[in-house]
Amino acid sequence: MPKIVVVNRAGEEKTVEADAGLSVMEAIRDNGFDELLALCGGCCSCATCHVYIDPAFADKVAPMSEDENDLLDSSDHRNETSRLSCQVQLTSALEGLRVTIAPED
Repeated sequence: MPKIVVVNRAGEEKTVEADAGLSVMEAIRDNGFDELLALCGGCCSCATCHVYIDPAFADKVAPMSEDENDLLDSSDHRNETSRLSCQVQLTSALEGLRVTIAPED
């Protein structure tokens, strides 16, 4: 059960545990972070679960799909570490992952 560190929009950090195989979005949502809307429920059809991935984990997450890339292009807050949290699956390799919830568009 990987532990991840979630930083909310106020800059507050909370360490949460989630089952491997869940998405980062599910882990964040299931641990009470209401500011991550995830309106599409993880279908990669909105960008309301936008997060910033700690650069130290960039090579440990699966590559971004073209659909995810297109959705992130619609965000005014996209940067080089942006991902949709519904598209990042938790694995033991992501133990200690730090994600920051992006500002709302």
